[in-house]
Amino acid sequence: MDSKNIKILFFGDLVGKPGRFAVRDFLAENKNNYDFIIANVENASHGFGLTEKNYKEISEYGVDCMTSGNHIWDKKEIFNYISGAEKLIRPFNYPADTIGQGSHVFEFENGLKIAVINALGRVFMSPVESPWSMLAEEIKRLKEITPIVIVDFHAEATAEKICFARFCSELGVSAFFGTHTHVQTADEQILNNTAYITDAGFCGCADSVIGMEYSTSLNRFTTVIPERYEVADGNVVQINAVEVEINRISGHAVAIKRKFLLVDKEKKEKDNEK
Repeated sequence: MDSKNIKILFFGDLVGKPGRFAVRDFLAENKNNYDFIIANVENASHGFGLTEKNYKEISEYGVDCMTSGNHIWDKKEIFNYISGAEKLIRPFNYPADTIGQGSHVFEFENGLKIAVINALGRVFMSPVESPWSMLAEEIKRLKEITPIVIVDFHAEATAEKICFARFCSELGVSAFFGTHTHVQTADEQILNNTAYITDAGFCGCADSVIGMEYSTSLNRFTTVIPERYEVADGNVVQINAVEVEINRISGHAVAIKRKFLLVDKEKKEKDNEK
């Protein structure tokens, strides 16, 4: 690994136990290949929110930073532990007195500092503060601390993500990962020295509707009657992630590569028994 560059891995939204365990197993074999690992965890606990137990487990897998989104508040226990959860970031553009942190600077013994910001989009989403001026000020503040600034933009509309990414790239952001739609896009690129992808995808059951059971999703669409989504489960899980290399001095991205892995858990267990 080039000492001038750091290698970062970003996992798309973890959906329930299948997503958590897929990331656990992947990192058990690969975490030493990366300098910094981020995962979006807003759907990690049975598809909605994040329990403290799961927060601690994901930390033990080797994840250095956890970003989130609009579902981070779905497990009410979040209010009891988020203030002390240093690895967990909630969206930045909630009102100023919202509990938790919208950005964080991670510091390492070798002097490396990496800043991460989480933000929510506003198109087709619940009302939140405008992220444009708020993040512009925050990015400028963080750039005085470290050249490496990473943004997870949790948003629905593709155009909003692309426009906001270009806006952030002009402010010197190192990497910009779109999340929320759970469908990995094939547009990874470097914009003005910023690594970019519209959506990182999701980690969870492959035989599903963006991680949820087909039957409940079908019922909601065909009957238009509200029905609680259930996390799908099955032998094949998918891992959607993005690898980025960033120059530690300039903060510029030098490479980006998306990962889409399908893992047959049953086959893998049999192979391990041989």
